[in-house]
Amino acid sequence: MEPRWAVITDALGRDGARWFRAPGRVNLIGDHTDYHAGFVLPLAVDLDCVVAARPRAERRVTARSLDLPGTVEIAADGSDEPATVDPAWGRYVAGVVRALVEAGHTPDGADVVLSSTVPPGSGLSSSAALEVAVSLALGGSTLPARHLARICQRGEHLATGVPCGVMDQLASLLGKAGHALLIDCRTLTADPISLPDPLAVLVVHSGLSRTLAGSAYADRRAAADAAAARLGVPALRDVSPEQVGDDPWARHVVTENERVLAFADALRAGHLGRLGALLLASHASLRDDFAVSTPELDLAVDLLVEHGAIGARVTGAGFGGCVVALVDRPHVDDVAAKTRARYRAETGLDAAAFVVQAVDGAGELDRPPAP
Repeated sequence: MEPRWAVITDALGRDGARWFRAPGRVNLIGDHTDYHAGFVLPLAVDLDCVVAARPRAERRVTARSLDLPGTVEIAADGSDEPATVDPAWGRYVAGVVRALVEAGHTPDGADVVLSSTVPPGSGLSSSAALEVAVSLALGGSTLPARHLARICQRGEHLATGVPCGVMDQLASLLGKAGHALLIDCRTLTADPISLPDPLAVLVVHSGLSRTLAGSAYADRRAAADAAAARLGVPALRDVSPEQVGDDPWARHVVTENERVLAFADALRAGHLGRLGALLLASHASLRDDFAVSTPELDLAVDLLVEHGAIGARVTGAGFGGCVVALVDRPHVDDVAAKTRARYRAETGLDAAAFVVQAVDGAGELDRPPAP
């Protein structure tokens, strides 16, 4: 039995519990495009949030995390205000409960225990993994994945006030082992694209966590919304680069969509030599036009490429967290070790580095085996 399964079983008991998991995600390319109906190319990864839930007669939901302090108890009718729940991680649980109620799917009472291997503040969607796993445990497993993704997105809005897009929740729900997902955030369709065996997906954590609620994320979205309104379109997906040439924030969104589609085409065609340049162009746009990188993230990208990665970029919303790189598989350990050593020498920060695998999306688990 996996250690955290044993601890969850000890906390909740074996009888009557149902088990669910939801993976985090790494976005290969396409950040700050999802909330403008654009294109993204994430993969669900082998880091996840596991939730066990047991029904209770009282119409309340209690949640306990094995990783973070505190216990949450909220009304199953969604009447508790998510943004005021303490501890802060419980706001995501409360947000999901209220979003389910708003969508007409009021959950029954439940006792919930959860544990996650997705590092918080990493840009790898720890919040979306929690939202999706909890929503499945509270009755969402009967809902279509795209509908549930919208519910979980709404839950995050309620919990944090951050106007995030829907990429993270979709990637967690729709992931496919061995594949990235070309997601159209207007239609919510996902086209799986096989990842090339010769390349490993390496993630390097900068050692600096990011918190979107305290970042300029909302400012960036407001600026993109204003640009779309000025151009008379519902989303920046609908404009050309020439129309936003003098607006760097809008220019990033428009050109990033083009890079995502070019990257997907190169993957399908096996043109691996094109991928690195597209990753670096994406990072440059996030750094220079959208201004969401940091000196530490920039350094990590530079060091990865210097030591042999074919390309790298900030992944996620930015303002801290992780970078993602594609590396020839036989050299990935060497690239990671050299990058970490130089990064520590230049910043004094420890950069965790790990290879991720693309896995299937969220769902119900079999009961844990007997010890």
